Formats: sequence, structure tokens, C-alpha cells
Amino acid sequence: MIFLLGAVLMVVGSAANVLAQGWAPYVFAVGALAFVLMQLKQGYDGSSITIRRLRRIMVASDMCFLLAALLMFANDNNFIGLRWDLYVTYVHNNWVVALLVAAVLQLYSTHRIGREMEKEAKKL
Repeated sequence: MIFLLGAVLMVVGSAANVLAQGWAPYVFAVGALAFVLMQLKQGYDGSSITIRRLRRIMVASDMCFLLAALLMFANDNNFIGLRWDLYVTYVHNNWVVALLVAAVLQLYSTHRIGREMEKEAKKL
């Protein structure tokens, strides 16, 4: 339930940020934190190297979700203290890139883990 709620909050937060709502980074960050914590709590105790590799990709995706949340906060105000040209180049609206990378990695790893688990179940 927390996992699903986190995903919904991330969608709401990212959509609200596109519409320039001031509360959007907070909603996205809470959702990302809930989503990441629940996903990290899931584990794999099997011996498949492929699934272990895919889990590491999933953890990288989780870190990108958290980076997107941080960049979303930095997008509202330059709390990092960068010069304006560096801020615009490296921070301003780049939360979208981090979110896209996270979503693609998440989609790939989730799909592949499902397929690998099916293969593993057929072997047993």
C-alpha cells in the first residue's frame, strides 16, 4: 500500500511541478522516499546472477528518483548557491532528466525481473 501511494504521490508531484505549484517538490519527495524505501525493503535471496544485476539497476533507478526530488527542490530556488549560468546549465529543470532516467531503468528492470523469475520458477 505504501509502495503504491508513493508512486501516486510521485506522479501528482511531478505533474504539479510542471504546473508550477509550490507544494509539488514536497509531494514528490515524500512519494519518492516512500517508493524507494519500500522497494529497497524487498529483497532477493536466490542465486540468479541476472536477477541480482537487475536489482542493482533498480537501486540505481531509486537513487535517480531521489536525485530528481533534490533537483526539484533546487529548481525552485538556488539553495545550492551556484552562479546563475551554472545553475541554469546544470540544475534548472534537469529534474525531468533524472526522472526520465529513473523511469526507464525502473521499467526495464521490473520487466526483466518478472521474466527472469518466471524462468527460475519453470526450472523448479
